[in-house]
Amino acid sequence: MLDRRSFLGGLAGAGMAAGLAPLHAAARSAVGSLDPWGIDRVMEAFAGDDRPPSEAARDEPLWREVQSAFRVDRSLVNLNNGGVSPAPGVVQDAMARYLAFANEAPVRTMWRVLEPQKEGIRQRLARNFGCDPEEMAITRNASEGLQICQFGFDLEAGDEVLTTDQDYPRMLTTFEQRERREGIKLVTFPIPVPAEDPDEIVRRFEERITPRTRLILICHMINITGQILPVKPVVEMARARGIPVIVDGAHAYAHFGFDHDDLGCDYYATSLHKWLFAPFGTGFLYVRRERIEDLWPLMASPESLDSDIRKFEEIGTHPAPNYLAIGAALTFHEGIGAARKEARLVYLRDRWARELLAEDRVRLHTSLEPGFAAGIATVEFDGLAPAELAGWLWDRHRIIVTPIGHPDCPGLRISPSVYTTTEELDRFVDAMHHAIRHGIA
Repeated sequence: MLDRRSFLGGLAGAGMAAGLAPLHAAARSAVGSLDPWGIDRVMEAFAGDDRPPSEAARDEPLWREVQSAFRVDRSLVNLNNGGVSPAPGVVQDAMARYLAFANEAPVRTMWRVLEPQKEGIRQRLARNFGCDPEEMAITRNASEGLQICQFGFDLEAGDEVLTTDQDYPRMLTTFEQRERREGIKLVTFPIPVPAEDPDEIVRRFEERITPRTRLILICHMINITGQILPVKPVVEMARARGIPVIVDGAHAYAHFGFDHDDLGCDYYATSLHKWLFAPFGTGFLYVRRERIEDLWPLMASPESLDSDIRKFEEIGTHPAPNYLAIGAALTFHEGIGAARKEARLVYLRDRWARELLAEDRVRLHTSLEPGFAAGIATVEFDGLAPAELAGWLWDRHRIIVTPIGHPDCPGLRISPSVYTTTEELDRFVDAMHHAIRHGIA
């Protein structure tokens, strides 16, 4: 458990104290003191809690401390946290202080003082993910990290790239552009919904490999259903054939418990503004150290950086405050604990899903079995079109959900978060009972 002393020591180790020492008092005040940004209440609530995560997940007074850390609009119910999540107040405050200080004199305060402190964030992200800091690039989102990989491999006309037809649309579009521009071939295939046999997923990848297969893209967690795929077996199967695997971790990181050793992959990209609750426009790209030199960056970098993970961060002027506030998000996440967070998200999912499954016209496209999904689930209501139903939920009940139109899993994607209350989920369930029994006309 990360305590206050460890947190403060981490900031000092990242260079904050040294970086601010030469500056006048007003500048130091703009950034804020070496204080955990109001994180104390959440950390104290979870400190010493040795109960099994599944038991802690049902302790409503405990989670009220977490809920109160978010400054969300309680006049509505936001059940689309998979797209982007609000940041807790401590993260917003951290970013605001960094931003105020950066604007004092950006060429000095942002470039010379704040920018070097990004190395402390790199170290903390690497420690949490379980890799070397020299394998951790800080990016703006999962799409940027994935496109670095998707465009970074040399491919020739006729070369094949393999992925499922449930992959994220932006990533499919990326390879489709390479199809039009360079003549490569994108090969997609369906997978079961839900998928509860990891060997079947590996088999479907393996049987579509041809002598022209040069690259595989796999989702760690599929965005439309929350399905968790067996990354490590696919990576090992492909590595034995000399085929690199890019892993799309946009919805996985800080959502459920794992680290790099559980994946064994060479390339992994994620967004941090989803389940880590970091500022909008933050993410990371992991590249195994010996693979860095052979992967082209998305934006040009000098030859001197060819083997340096920082070549993937060469994007021109970028927002140091956003990146540095990742530290507050990491502390918030670690204060809750990854296992307790996952258990709470699963508990919230089961609360609404099992209640609605009692209805005859309901089909869940997400497994409720452990290990195959976590906090995201997609549900279909026979006779109710997803887009129309989502519109009705907003217009009548001020409930935000995500309509899914994929032919294999149409329905509503429901993704509550740790700030979601059980009363808010019950409002959603009551609204759906009404829609199923009386329609939405």
